[in-house]
Amino acid sequence: MSKKSNAPTTPQANQDVCIVKHWLDAPKIDENTLVDDLTRHFYYTLGRDKVGESHLYLYNALALTIRDRLVARCRATRQHLRSKKTRKAAYLSLEFLMGRALGNALLNLDLTDSSRNALQQYCTSLEQVQEAEHDAGLGNGGLGRLAACFLDSCATLGLPVLGYGIRYEYGMFNQIIDHGNQIEQPDNWLREGHPWELSAPEQAVRVKFFGHIETHKDKDGREHRVWANTQDVLAVPYDVPIPGYRNEVVNTLRLWKSEATDEFDLSEFNAGSYSEAVAKKNLAEQITMVLYPNDSSENGKELRLRQQYFLSSASLQDILLTWVNQNGHNFKDFAEHHVFQLNDTHPSIAVAELMRLLIDEYELEWDEAWVITTKTMAYTNHTLLPEALERWSVPLFEKLLPRLLEIIYEINARFLSLVARQWPGDVDMQRTLSIIEEGPVQHIRMAYLAIVGSFSVNGVAALHTDLLERGLFKDFYALWPEKFNNKTNGVTPRRWLAQCNPSLSELITEYIGPNWVRHFDQISQLRRYFDDEVFQEKWRNVKQDNKARLAGFVRAKTGVEFDETMMFDVQVKRIHEYKRQLLNILHVIHLYDRIVRGDIKDFVPRCVLLGGKAAPGYYMAKKIIKLINSVADVVNSDERTNGLLRVAFLPNYNVSAMELICPATDLSEQISTAGKEASGTGNMKFMMNGAITIGTLDGANIEIRDAVGSENFFLFGAQSEQVSAIRAAYNPNQLIAQDENLNRVMALLESGHFNLFEQGLFDDIISAIRSPNDPWIVAYDFASYVEQQQQAALTYLDKNVWTRMSILNTAASGEFSSDRTIQQYSDEIWRLSPM
Repeated sequence: MSKKSNAPTTPQANQDVCIVKHWLDAPKIDENTLVDDLTRHFYYTLGRDKVGESHLYLYNALALTIRDRLVARCRATRQHLRSKKTRKAAYLSLEFLMGRALGNALLNLDLTDSSRNALQQYCTSLEQVQEAEHDAGLGNGGLGRLAACFLDSCATLGLPVLGYGIRYEYGMFNQIIDHGNQIEQPDNWLREGHPWELSAPEQAVRVKFFGHIETHKDKDGREHRVWANTQDVLAVPYDVPIPGYRNEVVNTLRLWKSEATDEFDLSEFNAGSYSEAVAKKNLAEQITMVLYPNDSSENGKELRLRQQYFLSSASLQDILLTWVNQNGHNFKDFAEHHVFQLNDTHPSIAVAELMRLLIDEYELEWDEAWVITTKTMAYTNHTLLPEALERWSVPLFEKLLPRLLEIIYEINARFLSLVARQWPGDVDMQRTLSIIEEGPVQHIRMAYLAIVGSFSVNGVAALHTDLLERGLFKDFYALWPEKFNNKTNGVTPRRWLAQCNPSLSELITEYIGPNWVRHFDQISQLRRYFDDEVFQEKWRNVKQDNKARLAGFVRAKTGVEFDETMMFDVQVKRIHEYKRQLLNILHVIHLYDRIVRGDIKDFVPRCVLLGGKAAPGYYMAKKIIKLINSVADVVNSDERTNGLLRVAFLPNYNVSAMELICPATDLSEQISTAGKEASGTGNMKFMMNGAITIGTLDGANIEIRDAVGSENFFLFGAQSEQVSAIRAAYNPNQLIAQDENLNRVMALLESGHFNLFEQGLFDDIISAIRSPNDPWIVAYDFASYVEQQQQAALTYLDKNVWTRMSILNTAASGEFSSDRTIQQYSDEIWRLSPM
């Protein structure tokens, strides 16, 4: 491959300077220009002449109007980065749970009121128009939503960070509840277009799959490994602007779509196998068809690996091509200007792919390429569950990515020689730390590849990082303690307070001024008013209004009537056994049992809301959803519970639903088994909005409790260091027999009271609770949980005390802003300078 010196200055670069100068010199956009642009897009871009019953076209017109303003700022941001040659970060994530974009863009550009006024000429409200936007559900839960919050904070802090993800045609499935069972339906979120994105087909890159390896020598005798006879796929970029909060910075999220190349397999075509030739092209486009395919089958595993490599290869190629266009093939300073953050193990194959690109495509020597790789890669771990770490079988890898397998073998061989020097003669240690896991079928441990190839390895909560260092990765920590660090997660206060809770935001601004939205540490000033009776009354009124709004939403989605004068007790998150929605519903059965027995002295009426999606192949999680719905049906249909207890399971929980839920919640359920949740971010969203947490000492709950004070947090359950000892002698049947409350709950469950016409329906759940091998120790924590639930209920009776606790929770939430988290990433890992 011939090497170029420096890329020439392009006419486009000069045009960009002129365009940016014109934009920056232009007068400030006012309400009149917004009205004109909205009208232009509605009548001419979209060709409409009336609104009609649907607000879709009006939404698209407004989105295009706002996008016009974002594009100019985005271009200016890119030009600034090109001119300054500054250090940049790339955030690689297989998930970005962005939700709706319009409200966030309006808030960050300070155009909410102007847009609301502009829509008056169409006799409609901003809220009605916003409802026409589909959630961009390109993620399964917390991991993807965290990535979205991080991008918001990067732009708000003016940091040069580019997000890279996949433009899934079908996002996370739509969840339908049919007779209490989860039914998955496709989420075709792109069916009506996505006005926020801009495609850049001229910047597409090719990603290789399959094929074989050939060896060639050049004229100097240097050996070259060539990945030949590959089946290539085009990665076409679609750019989504990410605006900072009122600072003129607009970063970019680049999402890749897979498309077929233009080449046919001529031998197949000429032999009459036209359909086979076309089928291979269709396979290419399947890569980005659906979010995270079910990997229980071999086909599912292959597709998921293809997605991970597709993302990593396309993103790295994009960054390297940009570098070469500006600097030629001189990679001497590349590591000084780039850092790649791997969001969990999904993109960890980027370690091997960067090596391949530098060695095979740009002809660097191994040692030089390895120095660049290990100075630019940084890895975030998001799980303490070993089964959640990516492992790929060597045969699958060899078939799909043969060149990458060679490179991983070489990385592992060199790494194990280091291990051997560190622990001479300790073969067991070499086997323990090897990237290649031995067994009947060898597997590649992708988390190990990420650790070996990265200069930074971080957890996402203090406890999580401690457990990584003492447990899951303890031997790597012994080898490289300097690599490990903690970055406790956070959420953006723009979306999760300023946007989703406008009434509370206005109240906060009235008392402490508007700067808290950008400088969220200022939220602590609310502590001055926690005992102010006038402020308390206003705070309660806001909460009641939000509860009434949520009650209407629950009624529309489930048919269940929530009374906003009752306590709103909420658990919404991905359905998983370790998150223990089962413990929550057992408590609901306990409350129901109390009502039926007439034990209602000091009973505090409550509405219990649960929501979340179970992975399509996760049998127990789906069975728990069925149990929740069955219990809800029994409770809600029993006249004795009227005014005392209501239960609802909210179908198709997503970002937009959470924007209604967290402002209205009184009691936030964060009840995972201690030592299992990495961090949690729902706990932070609820806290920001004044909900009080009932939870275990797990994940970021520990730091939340430390921040707000133990007296403002309802703590229960075993601690993480106790769980192993408990499990060693765990006897749930004895616990059930000794606890009258739990005994009654299990008797109701085992009698079939909640499945009268479906005998044995919940036997698997009953067996799991009674099993001495239950890793989630549900029976052990039940008594403590019930006790703290009762304490929460009694506290709720005193409105002044509860309101003080609520205010103090919001006031203490400053350190759980993603701005703080990202500033720490920047200062301690990325070393970026703000624009």
